Amino acid sequence: MTKIKICGLTREQDVDAAVLAGADAIGFVMFDKSPRAVSIDRAALLAKRLPPFVTPVLLFVNELQVNIHKACEAIPTALLQFHGDDDVETPEFCASLKRPFMKAARIPIGEETSFDLVKYAVRYKETSAILLDTLVTGYGGAGKTFNWNAFNWSQLSTNVSLPLVLSGGLTPANVIQGIALVKPWAVDVSSGVEAARGIKDSQKIADFVAAVKQADSSLRSIDF
Repeated sequence: MTKIKICGLTREQDVDAAVLAGADAIGFVMFDKSPRAVSIDRAALLAKRLPPFVTPVLLFVNELQVNIHKACEAIPTALLQFHGDDDVETPEFCASLKRPFMKAARIPIGEETSFDLVKYAVRYKETSAILLDTLVTGYGGAGKTFNWNAFNWSQLSTNVSLPLVLSGGLTPANVIQGIALVKPWAVDVSSGVEAARGIKDSQKIADFVAAVKQADSSLRSIDF
């Protein structure tokens, strides 16, 4: 079953709606330049609403190690997500936190891309998953997809052993297509389930989760 992460939550009612819909992980943006940013204290308060087996995820962009440690102390069960520049969030830096983490691969928009996902996965071999996002100004949340057809996903599945998380411009309308093509371990949505930046829409969240389940059901039918 494809795992589901809802990212960029700022309100109690949105956390509750995501949990009720069946999300597996909830993302809190710890990047103060984002319209979806929350403080460490606010993220900790919202994370307390999560039941067992729903994972809090803390998203950082080129953050200082000391601040990441503070966030981890406040939310000790959190998975880390590094979404910044690769020359800052190096494999050594990410691993130095001694916590499970995901690293975002920010893929350029275009008909063709020279992004070497196999090489990237080898470089970040200690990550729990590679998050496939679109390269945009502002480090994500812009609602844009990269060209899914730029990669041979069946070949990549044999060359990349790490779990892949599909992100970038996903919506209830296109997530079925994305899952059918990429067959990711998980999907990650933010702007695609919003009423406004940082304000989620409970119906869109429910529709997104339902679409993921429909995609999984379709894949099982094809497999058998």
